[in-house]
Amino acid sequence: MNCAPHNGRCIIVSAPSGAGKTTIVKHLLKAGLGLEFSVSACSRPMRPGEVHGRDYYFINIVDFQNLISKDEFIEWQEVYPGSYYGTLRSEIERIWNDGHHVIFDVDVYGGINLKKIFGEMALSLFIMPPSVEVLEQRLRARSTDSEESLQARLSKAKLEMEQHILFDKFIINDNLDQALQESILLVTHFLQQSTSSP
Repeated sequence: MNCAPHNGRCIIVSAPSGAGKTTIVKHLLKAGLGLEFSVSACSRPMRPGEVHGRDYYFINIVDFQNLISKDEFIEWQEVYPGSYYGTLRSEIERIWNDGHHVIFDVDVYGGINLKKIFGEMALSLFIMPPSVEVLEQRLRARSTDSEESLQARLSKAKLEMEQHILFDKFIINDNLDQALQESILLVTHFLQQSTSSP
């Protein structure tokens, strides 16, 4: 990616499912920091209440694989068998061309890949649940997963939590207000540093 203006930066927010990353991303977007949300693409069906182009770009598997072959993604993952997620190059270009910084709400391995790509242009944040037990309680409270799906998420989360050392900073989301405040401070500091650096 060499199309960014000098001051175009990225904030990468990753976490195991249910750790609270989406809540933190929404809070950062409302904080007046010049951030714009990077809408990911996915191959799964739309869920009730979701909107194409707002929540995700919903692309069927065949078209998704076609875009992969054309190198249209900065990064992509087959998160579960037959379930693809990725970041379109055109989305990043659109946000930077509008003069905003990009904020990503991505899975853990997507976050690691994006940090490798953007390097010092990006701040990567890992949102850590207080424990696997608390994460299980949160996922059960959602009531959106079958027991089989929930167990798959939990086993994946245990592996993902070990990856926090690959991120620039991690925030333990034990107290949501504190986690929100910490995220604002970290992002503000990073963007101010970026602006003032030569």
